[in-house]
Amino acid sequence: MSLGAHLVELRKRLFLAAISVVVGMIVGWILSDYVLEALRLPIEELAAEQGRVASLNFTDVSSAFDLRLQIAFTVGVVVSSPFWLYQLWAFMVPGMKKKEKQYAVGFVAAAVPLFLAGCAAGWFVLPHMVVLLTGFAPQDTTAIISARVYYDFVLKLVLAIGIAFVLPVFLVLLNFAGVLSARAILKSWRIAILAITLFTALATPAADVMSMFLLAIPMVLLYFGAAGIAALNDRRRAKRLAAIESELDV
Repeated sequence: MSLGAHLVELRKRLFLAAISVVVGMIVGWILSDYVLEALRLPIEELAAEQGRVASLNFTDVSSAFDLRLQIAFTVGVVVSSPFWLYQLWAFMVPGMKKKEKQYAVGFVAAAVPLFLAGCAAGWFVLPHMVVLLTGFAPQDTTAIISARVYYDFVLKLVLAIGIAFVLPVFLVLLNFAGVLSARAILKSWRIAILAITLFTALATPAADVMSMFLLAIPMVLLYFGAAGIAALNDRRRAKRLAAIESELDV
C-alpha cells in the first residue's frame, strides 16, 4: 500500500473506533446512576466508621452534568475496547511478520486480564484509602468531598494499580525482544520487591497491613512469573544458538 492508502485506511479505522466509543458512551450514560451509587459507597462507609457527616458535593451548576459525561466517556472507552482494539489490530497486522503477530497476540492476551485484575484490586483498596485519608481531618468537621475531584482520585488509583499489574508483561516482552535477560530480572529482585512494597504501602492505608499484603503478594508472584518465562525463553534461545553453531562447525 502507498502512503496515501495507509492514511485512508488509518482514517477509516479511527472513524470506526470513534463510532464505537460514542455508542459505548450512550451505554455509559445509561449506567452512570449505578456508577455514582458505587462511588458513593466508600463515602457512606466513611460516615459510618468516623461518625461524621460525609457527602459528595457538586460545586457548580454544570458539575453534575460534567461528572456524568466523564463517567459516560470512561465507561464508553471500556465497553467499546474490544472493538477499537480490533480496529487498531486490523490496521497494524498487515505490516507484521508472523513472529511479531504471535508476540502481539500473547501480549494482549496476558495484559488485558492482568489489567482488569489490577483494577479490581484498586477498587478493593479504595474504601480503605477514603477512610484513611479523610481520617486526618478533626473529628468535629464535615467531609464535603468534591464529586469531580473524588472521581479523578478513584480513576487514577484504579488505573495506577491496573497498570502496575501489567508491568511484568513488559518485562517478558523486553526479554523476547532480546533487551533484558532472565538473569538481569532475577538480579534485581530485591529492588523490585522494595519498589512493590513501597507502591502497595502508598496505595493502601498504613494501618491496614492485610490489604497491603493482599496487593503486594500477587505483584511479587507476577514478577517472579515473568522471570520464569524469561528464563525458559533464554534457555530456548541458547539451545537454538548452540544448534546453529554446531551446524556451522560441521
